[in-house]
Amino acid sequence: MTPSPPEDEGALWYDDEAGPMVRAYTITGGRTRPDSDGDVDLIAVMIAAGTARTGHAGHTAVAAVSEEGLDDEHLTLLDLCRDGPLSVADLASEADLALGVVRVLLGDLLREGHLRAIRPVPPAELPDVGVLQDVIAGLRAL
Repeated sequence: MTPSPPEDEGALWYDDEAGPMVRAYTITGGRTRPDSDGDVDLIAVMIAAGTARTGHAGHTAVAAVSEEGLDDEHLTLLDLCRDGPLSVADLASEADLALGVVRVLLGDLLREGHLRAIRPVPPAELPDVGVLQDVIAGLRAL
């Protein structure tokens, strides 16, 4: 015997424990990769661009970027970044969204100027340990 469908068709898309079910491609508009100029690394740290920074002569500069047109998921990520710098992986965990979705949404926020990304230094650009040891030895010799 086949169970009859519930009276409310919306009940098929809602579970009291899990919350509303929204597919990842709906949130990202079908995109699977961020459109920002660089790839959004998992360990890149995101900072809200509108956070106050002390400029020249002690003046504080605050970037005014309009949040008009941002959906709930974008705003959630932006609010999390305003609380403090977070890595992409931490943002995905805090927002309870799939990592791929978060990367696409962060790409949108980076492109629109809402966020700044601090990307990790590639290992090839790190200083050679031998050179650093030579510098330390030279300083000790002084």
